[in-house]
Amino acid sequence: MTKHPSPPRAGLSRRSFLGSSGAIGAALGVGPGSAEAQQSGPDVAPDERPQITLNVNGQRRTVTVEPRTTLVEALRDRLGLTGTKIGCNQGQCGACTVLLNGRRVNSCLTLAMAADGAEVVTVEGLADPAGNLHPMQQAFAENDAFQCGYCTPGQILSAIACIDEGHATDAAEIREYMSGNLCRCGAYPNIVAAVETVRDSRKG
Repeated sequence: MTKHPSPPRAGLSRRSFLGSSGAIGAALGVGPGSAEAQQSGPDVAPDERPQITLNVNGQRRTVTVEPRTTLVEALRDRLGLTGTKIGCNQGQCGACTVLLNGRRVNSCLTLAMAADGAEVVTVEGLADPAGNLHPMQQAFAENDAFQCGYCTPGQILSAIACIDEGHATDAAEIREYMSGNLCRCGAYPNIVAAVETVRDSRKG
């Protein structure tokens, strides 16, 4: 039996569909050139970008940023402090956690301009000038509280704040107040142990 080629499928081709979609979008004002798509605005010219001052790890640093620059971008891209990591970039994983005026924040959700004049502590600022690790850094190492290490800077800074805030009375509370910092390697029991180690040493 001779097979005849199938007739062409009814409907639009991919190319014509995309073309018609673009035309409809333009008519409705929701295409790439619409005001909605451009709500973030164009880049600010370099000579018009504002300057901000950050007191980072005890040093006064002045940096030029765009109004939409986040704190994590300013730290990593402008100041070269790459210890602060970018994970989800949506404030859900905690990899970008830093201390801002003593409080932990997701630096991916914090505009750099909002931190103008503030005290910022990143993981690079925890060790003392002689290179001795912060007690929390030491506890993470001793308790094997990391594997790949990507989340570790944010975990350590959040753990320091967890104790300073008074939210480390027991393992359950530590887990609750550290829940904003995700560890994809699953080192949670060891992270809790590290926090307990520092907490107990402070009591002594």
